Amino acid sequence: MTPDAIRSLFDAQHRASRAQPDVPVAVRRERLLRLRTLLQEHAPAIAAAVQADFGMRSPRLTEVADFFLLRTQMAQTLRRLERWCRPQRVGTPLYLRPARAWLQRQPLGVVGIISPWNYPVQLALAPAIGAIAAGNRVLLKPSELTPHTSAKLADLVAKAFAPDEFCVLQGGPEVAAQVAALPLDHLVFTGSTAVGRKVALAAAANLTPTTLELGGKSPAIIDADCDLKDAALKLAHGKLLNAGQTCIAPDYLFVPKGSEATFADHYRAAVAQLFPYFAGNPDYASIITPRHLARLRDLLQEAQGMGATVHEMTAAPGTPEPPQQTLGDGIARQMPPALVLGATGQMRLMQEEIFGPLLPVIPYEALDDVVRHINAHPRPLSLYWFGNRAAVRDEVLARTVSGGVTVNDTLLHIAHENLPFGGIGDSGWGAYHGERGFLRFSHEKPVLVQSRWGAGKMLYPPYGARFDRVMGLLRRLM
Repeated sequence: MTPDAIRSLFDAQHRASRAQPDVPVAVRRERLLRLRTLLQEHAPAIAAAVQADFGMRSPRLTEVADFFLLRTQMAQTLRRLERWCRPQRVGTPLYLRPARAWLQRQPLGVVGIISPWNYPVQLALAPAIGAIAAGNRVLLKPSELTPHTSAKLADLVAKAFAPDEFCVLQGGPEVAAQVAALPLDHLVFTGSTAVGRKVALAAAANLTPTTLELGGKSPAIIDADCDLKDAALKLAHGKLLNAGQTCIAPDYLFVPKGSEATFADHYRAAVAQLFPYFAGNPDYASIITPRHLARLRDLLQEAQGMGATVHEMTAAPGTPEPPQQTLGDGIARQMPPALVLGATGQMRLMQEEIFGPLLPVIPYEALDDVVRHINAHPRPLSLYWFGNRAAVRDEVLARTVSGGVTVNDTLLHIAHENLPFGGIGDSGWGAYHGERGFLRFSHEKPVLVQSRWGAGKMLYPPYGARFDRVMGLLRRLM
């Protein structure tokens, strides 16, 4: 799209938002219902578009990783929308009584969303649900790396919404840069930390508030009393969902020293249970592009060259041959999982977010070593702890800071409708999902209504003895 066309769409939404600064609940609900209908009626076509973009990513994987979370968020939002929209009464301090006060929740105006390719439906529409519920207009720019999905969303949204309500902008990084430079009322960006810095700088020129959902290296920790077999299965699922192309996937793992080989055996068995084969398996996603695949192979090759031991998973004997007909080179981009033992801080594998099916394993002797390592690096988007000792768990939670935590499993904190999702520091700022998302995209306007019996005039000048008596009384009451 041309810069003029993008600006024209923004201007239309901006004018519409200013013409209707307070959007009735009924209008918000009707817009949400249109979006829900879009998802219900066109889910198979959208899933087919995702499959075409990845080359190998089954509709069932898209159902659990994209649609399921959107369905739960939509159901909760519709159920609680009226309560969320009500003015929120707040207590009034004694010295201002009998005045009354409340917070009036109003739309911000126009919310821009720049969404990524890894979950191209969920991460595009989840913030849109919160923004629409809060009464905003939405300008969505999905990833150019999933062109079929982006085109399908653009077509469906254009049929269900007026351009001044909700529209989708297609294009590459130059379009994303133009969106980030618009004087939006809020901007949501999901992607890498490096690009997030550029987005924040562009938004700052217009004082646009932002929600940045970035990435980073999310650690997982196995305590000494943990059931290694159970932990290995849950870690394999969290690591290999979408072939590891998940911002909150476990990025590296701490295991008690001496248990590395046992864990490796359990991990291999867990991978075989989840994915008996890789090439041609529709449940095991392709790496998104050849360039991303080459980067992952370079990380693995460098780690091996620097002394790491790589356990690459292979298909079980007797698995079927890959199908002859594929979507593009999707099967060629289904990278087998690998466990990396002996990873060190000098390896790129331990310096960059992996975003693929590679799991470095680091042995530790004392919990202090683990905490020291985590705290010496940028704060992660997620942290995972496995074990049965509540005291150790609480120590880890108290001594580390991360965007979110799941204990004795992976990923699931993002699926809890009452938990906000967001990062901290290099892993992002701001949070959405549920009521927290509604508030993120709302302005809570403070309102005070003075009573006819208000005594505020007693503090007016000219100051004198009466003023001193009133202030003395107030000091005694505080």
